[in-house]
Amino acid sequence: RRHTETSPFTLIAYSNSRQCGIALNFSSDYFEIFSIPIAWNLDLSELNRRYLSLQQEFHPDRYAKKSDLEQRLAVQMAALINQAFETLKSPVHRAQYLLELSGVVDDEPSKTTSDGVFLMQQIELREVLASIPSSDDPWWALDRLASSIRASYTDLQSDFHQSFGAERFDEAHRTVAKMQYFTKLLDQVRSLEDSLEDI
Repeated sequence: RRHTETSPFTLIAYSNSRQCGIALNFSSDYFEIFSIPIAWNLDLSELNRRYLSLQQEFHPDRYAKKSDLEQRLAVQMAALINQAFETLKSPVHRAQYLLELSGVVDDEPSKTTSDGVFLMQQIELREVLASIPSSDDPWWALDRLASSIRASYTDLQSDFHQSFGAERFDEAHRTVAKMQYFTKLLDQVRSLEDSLEDI
């Protein structure tokens, strides 16, 4: 499904909020907000361009002299635009959202996996990460580990793309669980980078 370039907010001038000068559609999905196709692969530079454009269009400061209703709606829309952008720019959050749009209900936002080999790999990676500060060359060791983690994360994204595209949603859901482990690992890598810079 492909959306047109026109901003969805201009398509509902006859909504319940027609009495004010701001056209809204809070029921739009995140892809529709940015007028892009519902798809896994995104042009992130284009997403960023459209985000900045909408952010400027609905910035609360532009409605400072408008009615209280218009000001509140502008704040709500700005928040929705930010939430949509943060979701779509993140591979794991975009994957979760695509599954949600496909009707896959996720009762556990923090997913786990029963893949024993994968869990052992995660334990080993965290042990290596914990040992880096005491290594002879922490920056070299961290860069090497980070490259490996990013490569594995990229592979999981490809796995998700394939399973989701083939509508193997259970498989895609399991892949998202593994992606979450790697996003946490990458957060820990960035935290260690900050710590090493302070030394």
